[in-house]
Amino acid sequence: MIFYCLLLCLCINLNSMYRLNSLKEMKAFAGWMADKIKKAPGVCPGQSRKALVLALSGDLGSGKTTFAQYFLRALGVKGKITSPTFVIFKRYPLSLKSYAVAYHMDCYRIKNIKDLKAFDLRDVFNASQNIVLIEWPERIKKVLPKDTVWLNLEHGEKPNQRIVKIL
Repeated sequence: MIFYCLLLCLCINLNSMYRLNSLKEMKAFAGWMADKIKKAPGVCPGQSRKALVLALSGDLGSGKTTFAQYFLRALGVKGKITSPTFVIFKRYPLSLKSYAVAYHMDCYRIKNIKDLKAFDLRDVFNASQNIVLIEWPERIKKVLPKDTVWLNLEHGEKPNQRIVKIL
């Protein structure tokens, strides 16, 4: 409920679809979402806040990592941003008013939720200064917060076209 309120405050509509026809449009879309989040008030009236969790769902090659890289760069992350496929979990400091840390997770190689115990996800999800991007979130769906925002990325009809659905 918390982030549904946040997304409404930001004019990001849930249950919306975006057709992106190129990497340039993917970069612009990720930047647009990051800008909306950077301008967020932090907490909607009457709400307490936990981490903003974005679940990036989609087939191999659908643009999850590309979206995450563009999004993190638009949030102000400096240096090289690489996929956490083999390390599973990466932490990036942020210098934003409402957020201090971004985490990028790739759960593709996770076979059992117990594999994530070392990462102390409860603390990560409960910290209001965190933004968490999760690729292959279906593999850890049982432990995701109820107010996780799902972005479903799909291949479009053209080679570089992607369909992004915010759920």
